[in-house]
Amino acid sequence: MFTIYDCIVFKHDLRLVVLAAVICTIASFTAINLLHHVSRSSGFVRRVWLCVAGIATGFGIWATHFIAMLAYSPGIQSGYNIALTLLSLIAAIVLTIASFAAASSPNLKYGRWLGGALAGGGIAVMHYTGMAAFEIAGRILWNMPLVAASVILGASFGAISLPVGLRAKTYTSISMGALLLTLAICSHHFTAMAAAVLVLDPGVSVSPNAIPTSWLAIMVTIASFTIFLLTFAGFALDIRERRQAQLAIDRLNSLANAAFEGLLVCEDNVITTANISLANLAGCSVDQLVGANLMSILPDPGAARNCLGSTSSIAFETMLQPVAGAPFAVEAFSRPVIYGNRQKIVVAIRDLRDRKKAEKDIYFLAHHDTLTGLSNRNAFNQRLQQLLEEHAPGGQHEDKCMAVLCLDLDRFKEVNDLFGHAAGDKLLQTVAYTAKLVLRQGQMMARLGGDEFAIIAPGLGDPKQAGRIAQELINAFKAENQRVSTSSAMISASIGIAVFPNDAGDDTSLMSCADTALYRAKSDGRGVYRFFEEAMGEQVRDRRKIEHDLRFAITRNELSLVYQPLAQIIGREVLGFEALLRWQHPERGNVPPGVFIPIAEECNLILHIGEWVLREACQQAATWNNPLSLSVNVSAAQLHSPGFVQSVGDILAQTGLHASRLELEITETALIRDPGRALTMLRQLKELGVRIAMDDFGTGYSSLSNLRAFPFDKIKIDQSFIKSVNVNKQAAAIVRAVLGLGRGLELPVIAEGVETEEELAFLRAESCQEAQGYLLGPPQSIGVFRHLTHLAEAPSPRLPPSLPAAGAMPTPLPGA
Repeated sequence: MFTIYDCIVFKHDLRLVVLAAVICTIASFTAINLLHHVSRSSGFVRRVWLCVAGIATGFGIWATHFIAMLAYSPGIQSGYNIALTLLSLIAAIVLTIASFAAASSPNLKYGRWLGGALAGGGIAVMHYTGMAAFEIAGRILWNMPLVAASVILGASFGAISLPVGLRAKTYTSISMGALLLTLAICSHHFTAMAAAVLVLDPGVSVSPNAIPTSWLAIMVTIASFTIFLLTFAGFALDIRERRQAQLAIDRLNSLANAAFEGLLVCEDNVITTANISLANLAGCSVDQLVGANLMSILPDPGAARNCLGSTSSIAFETMLQPVAGAPFAVEAFSRPVIYGNRQKIVVAIRDLRDRKKAEKDIYFLAHHDTLTGLSNRNAFNQRLQQLLEEHAPGGQHEDKCMAVLCLDLDRFKEVNDLFGHAAGDKLLQTVAYTAKLVLRQGQMMARLGGDEFAIIAPGLGDPKQAGRIAQELINAFKAENQRVSTSSAMISASIGIAVFPNDAGDDTSLMSCADTALYRAKSDGRGVYRFFEEAMGEQVRDRRKIEHDLRFAITRNELSLVYQPLAQIIGREVLGFEALLRWQHPERGNVPPGVFIPIAEECNLILHIGEWVLREACQQAATWNNPLSLSVNVSAAQLHSPGFVQSVGDILAQTGLHASRLELEITETALIRDPGRALTMLRQLKELGVRIAMDDFGTGYSSLSNLRAFPFDKIKIDQSFIKSVNVNKQAAAIVRAVLGLGRGLELPVIAEGVETEEELAFLRAESCQEAQGYLLGPPQSIGVFRHLTHLAEAPSPRLPPSLPAAGAMPTPLPGA
């Protein structure tokens, strides 16, 4: 190291050393810049650029060497052999062209590293050939370790310089590559010069044909001028190329902005440019899109993979996420392009909202009746076939039955004849609207043609429920006639009912049975409904079997109680439980209460079963150290039974349950049979201290006079209104009216059947205080609620905060 330092400081003119370094740097920068042009060209143009780059760099290496040699001051006579001097220049140019050819070859593995090392070797060949041309009155002795070090340094820095400089066409990459190539040239030269030791020898003389130093200076000046000229040409070409690329980009951007589809160009998942159409789709400006991640507008990871990995223009659907608003469907396709002299991906995005809406409209027209908006025959048949599979053995509703109701308007032809087809169309629309208000979720009504309608009622626990649906329809039509109260067309419909699987096992047979029942209804006087007779026989036999098994259900320990929480809406604090009856049949499994309770009422088993339920519930509630309330449903038969009040008093006394904790729920139906007797029974129950709640208010025989005449402590809104409160304006109006009525009468109002947060939010907004339903807790065994019924110290039965909004209740029992 000190030898090299001495060589540079004491044996060289530092001013010329600096000049040599500047020339070397310019030559290196020119070499890397011109190599980028070589990489982007092909054919004859590529060979021309390769020669230009090799000549510029070879001249630069040669000039650097001889400027540094001019700076070298040996202190004795010296000169330069003209042949070897020219040979060193040719060697520098030829080897540099060869190294650049290897570095720019796309088919040569590790070509850039090999080319850089070859360039370092060319520097060594040029240097030592040039040193051989150096004539002095003496001899040159070489330090071989330093010679080897000079070759290694030149080859090492050269091998690194080209991969770094050609990595990307950026000023940083080009500058780093040029600096490394400069180090390769300078480190080799000064290390090699330090390896040379001059020994004076009077017997050796300088050849008279040797090039004087002044001539060499002229040659070096010409070489330097050539380097500067080629450098200027490279800069001019580079600027011209960049300007042309920018003009091309501007033209592409103009064309892109004229496109109706959204267009973007991305590189490595980053959006580099976008058109105005895409910015409008995304709801932002183009500047906001540029630099953003592709997934910011196409959040589906699969969509981003398809865009960036696609080599063909295969369109696919995905969702576009605008800056503000909900995502919407788009169609995207992509392909690789050369944009700004770089490989990028262009993505085209087409808005599918209009097409989706058109498809939706077409689908609606294909599956719905245009006049009434109901499903048409095609959609009805498809839905019927699907539900038949679900209710067939092995289906998800195999334990349920399904009814088909065929409706036909009575004397519809007379309506058209008397009032015209416009009145007939209006009547059909009124029928459809009125019927849809009666039907519940999952039930489907279709217009089969003319004045023929059909209804599918799936998931029925009892075929008689189909009869109740039919009767509700008939009552709704009558109510609509009274509301209109004009001399125009009045609604009258006959209904035929067929039940699957009781009546038939396929869709064709089922519809045939329903049609047969419809004709029977028309023949029986119109405006009525009839079941398919053969199915009724099967139903009766099955019903009798249930009745027989129900008589022994208590003794066989098949009956059990589950409890559903009653909670405050604000805070969800549990106030009590409602006891609900369940029957686990050894063969039928869980028999729904809607099936066996009506049977128990009709065969007078309800008195025995009701007493058992009341006793079991009170006995259980008496064991709770948290004095929560207990609600028990009471049937009409129990309320009118002579010994009912006495039975309630005995059960309270025997179980030790305080009467104020017991609440009996009574439907208005139980009051209609004998209002006077019912009033007496309720007053006697009130004297015991028991509270009375009106259950299922809003259905059946609801009357405001009953609230005034009977001593109720609470009103329970029927769940049928709650389930549709957030989508049905009429139901919402009824619920608001009942809540207002309760506040006016100072009666607490409880909402039954709360199943969604939307329903709960509505009730909270309307100042309803209490509710029950699956959202607040499904019916479960009382052991599940031990944390509420048996509190050690805290009297507040609040649901634990770690549990979900539904009151932390486990999964509901089947059939609950």
